[in-house]
Amino acid sequence: MAFLLNLLWNFPGFGFIPALMWLFASVLMALTIIGLPWARACLMLAGYSFLPFGQTLVSREELTGRGSLGTGPLGMLANVIWFFLAGIWLCATHLVLAAGCAITIIGLPFAWAHLKLAAASLAPVGKRVVPGEVADAMALRRGGDRLDRWRR
Repeated sequence: MAFLLNLLWNFPGFGFIPALMWLFASVLMALTIIGLPWARACLMLAGYSFLPFGQTLVSREELTGRGSLGTGPLGMLANVIWFFLAGIWLCATHLVLAAGCAITIIGLPFAWAHLKLAAASLAPVGKRVVPGEVADAMALRRGGDRLDRWRR
């Protein structure tokens, strides 16, 4: 199902256009040393924009079980800067595109994809795109840990 939705997202739905825009933004960010953390995030979001169905955005720290430069205080600062300079505008763009897709019943899955991209565009530093099954396994493990705390 995810393959079919990704196929429809890209060719009749022009979903490859946001992916190309994210890729272009990644190249622009990579031209400067200062923009490298954002370049990596833009590149990740380009892939996420190209194939949004069957994938989920998760915290890199939660995925790997250890912190990194992008998940610590510097990552938070990078996300705050990103939010005010680009994140809020990209989020608004994806929300408008989601509203346009949601007008028809056929466009509802594409609206959902734009909503996922809107949330991802707010603070992308320190995140990873993983298959939905990995995100589900992480949620089950988190739920099991919470259950264990309640049982104590």
